[in-house]
Amino acid sequence: MAPEELLMKNHVCLVLCAALLILAACVIPAGAVVLEVTVKGTVSDLSPVNNTLTLASPSQYGCDYGNGTSAPVCSWTPLNVTTISGTVPDPAAFTVFANGNQAVAVSLGGTGGTWISLAKLYGSGTSADEATDEIGDIGSLPVQLIGDYAVSEITSPNCSSCTGTTCTATSSNVTIASGNITVAQQTLSAGQSLFFNGRNDASSVNVTLVRGQALSSSCPGNTGLIGGVQPISDYIVHVVPPLSVTATNPGSGTPAATESYAPVAATTPQSALPFAALSALGLGIAALCIAGRRRRD
Repeated sequence: MAPEELLMKNHVCLVLCAALLILAACVIPAGAVVLEVTVKGTVSDLSPVNNTLTLASPSQYGCDYGNGTSAPVCSWTPLNVTTISGTVPDPAAFTVFANGNQAVAVSLGGTGGTWISLAKLYGSGTSADEATDEIGDIGSLPVQLIGDYAVSEITSPNCSSCTGTTCTATSSNVTIASGNITVAQQTLSAGQSLFFNGRNDASSVNVTLVRGQALSSSCPGNTGLIGGVQPISDYIVHVVPPLSVTATNPGSGTPAATESYAPVAATTPQSALPFAALSALGLGIAALCIAGRRRRD
């Protein structure tokens, strides 16, 4: 093979490899997260000794994104197991939950094992779909608080205490909303609480930061860091429902309406090239490079 042709093939190989690296950087989001699995069921066992909470007759939360041009349609699908157990994110779970409560639980990487967050639902049966209590990483829970309340939080990293994609949080900016209106906001350190009871309906909200984590990507020198576990924080949220709120058809067995709010877990956009395609492209480039070297030799 002529030297000019060998040079051209090597140049093409380098260009394709560079293109693959750029494409991968575009597809993989900074601070890519581990899959979060969300299930709902009836609390059937609480074990402070083993630090576990067990759900019976669990259903898993999932969303249909269609062609990606409209809002996802999300629903609960019954699982083919009798119970699922996991360790609780905070010991407060044993004073909040009781056998027979309807609950939502989120775990990382698989179903059960370790719950990173828990929500206690108001009412009984499948009609229970709003939470009075949330424990753990509240941002991962795809449920609404009762009384038209919402709690959001933004943690700030301690950049001198980081491991991979996460850092210990120095504080958390916590916001309580009533409907679309912010009614309380405060920056909390670990152990501090934010309380609101300004509505004339006997309702209230209390949010306590137990401990927090934040993304390390916002620290100097860590911008663009990819891969790793998302930050997991521990909050305790308790809502006293308005006097007018009652459980809707408690225990009737009527299926809850299909949720339309978006899930919390990060997903790859529909337009992104899937990892299988990236792998195939990488193998093709590698084969081309190897073939070119063999011919040159």
